[in-house]
Amino acid sequence: MTDAGLAETLPLRTATAGATSTTITRRGGTPTVTVLVQPDAPRADLLAADGADMAAAAANAHDRRLPLVFEIATAGASAEEGVAALDGWGRAAHAIVACSGIVPIVVVLTGPTTAGVSLLSGLADVVVMTADAYTYVSGPQMVAEFTGVPVGNDELGGAGVHARTSGLAHLVVNDVEEARLAVDDLLSLLPPNNDQEPPRRRTGDPSDRDTVDGPSHLPSSSSGSYDVRDVIADVVDDGDLLELRADWAANLVTALASVDGRPVGVVANQPQTVAGTLDISASQKGGRFVGFCDAFNLPLLTFVDTSGFYPGKDLEWRGMIRYGAQLAFAYARATVPRVSVTLRKSYGGAYIVMDSKHMGNDLALAWPSAEIAVMGAKGAVEILHRRADDTHRQELIEAYEERLLNPYIAAERGSIDKVIDPIDTRREVAAALAVLSTKRERLPRRRHDNLPL
Repeated sequence: MTDAGLAETLPLRTATAGATSTTITRRGGTPTVTVLVQPDAPRADLLAADGADMAAAAANAHDRRLPLVFEIATAGASAEEGVAALDGWGRAAHAIVACSGIVPIVVVLTGPTTAGVSLLSGLADVVVMTADAYTYVSGPQMVAEFTGVPVGNDELGGAGVHARTSGLAHLVVNDVEEARLAVDDLLSLLPPNNDQEPPRRRTGDPSDRDTVDGPSHLPSSSSGSYDVRDVIADVVDDGDLLELRADWAANLVTALASVDGRPVGVVANQPQTVAGTLDISASQKGGRFVGFCDAFNLPLLTFVDTSGFYPGKDLEWRGMIRYGAQLAFAYARATVPRVSVTLRKSYGGAYIVMDSKHMGNDLALAWPSAEIAVMGAKGAVEILHRRADDTHRQELIEAYEERLLNPYIAAERGSIDKVIDPIDTRREVAAALAVLSTKRERLPRRRHDNLPL
């Protein structure tokens, strides 16, 4: 998306011991505090001085209101220094948490990063991993001792595992240089801190052009599959998306893009994966991303096509209610401009949590193909008319679809602001974001809310 060249740098704390170096460097057009935690000796440990340097770098980023970027490869706290080294990375964690929601925090894992220090990556807003990096809290030897199951570094904590299974890695790249390009790309879409707006981007893509290709991607059958990213690409500038956590919880797309030069956070159900239904991982992914966008003044653009929450005993036992509430909670407390477009299905509880109008959404748009209801026609008829024979049941399904499965009933009740021609989607979204660019909303003063973790 942007030229990733690095400009002049300002070194900090150059005479301290340890393997950590800090500079203020222009990244993605923004001065950024960049910390390299990369010991020269393979699998070298972090000293107490390294923890102090990381803490000082985070404090510098906090005080100067600059993005904070770590490049880390380490085996963890030094066993030789003992508790002093542990206290060092504990101080670093404390300072990093103080930056949360104030400046963007990015961690790049460039090699093996193990033991307690690996938890620092869990504090970041975005984690980038190189293909040969791995990270875990408890290593293969300890896993084998406790479980009796042998496991290798990559199988336990490789980049592929964290991209697909744990959700830790937002982006996986080939090498360090590609990681730096990705970070620069990311920072070009973000403000340097929470007091500023994201920078307006240059684009030759007209804001009033037709959205021609997007509607064609919807299949004729309401149960047919399609890639929602094709629809998104037709709405955003130049079809350019920076998708985060693409391989984890793939039933929900989270990405950064821009519309008429204005950076936005995009959330969309993905019909290609479990029909776009919401499960635990998707709820966590969406909730975290919505909170991230809200923290850094990125308007939210939500594309809705979901038949509800994914059913299952295992999901309910694992806490579907608690995790599903995270997505609802994140949208409900978000104060940035919020625009939603219902493409096709929007049923039940999933309708509510996907930025519905009465959750504080600013503008709810819908295509004529939208189906907004408590549930689909078949499920509703089976509950309401369970004794009907097959012929009568089919008639009832068709009547239900004709009468209720459309966006106009919701529009009459004020739940949808406008039913639009799909060809006008980019125009409508761009116009809405322009009007909402002056939106300012403050939450009641309190220490903090209580996120349903």
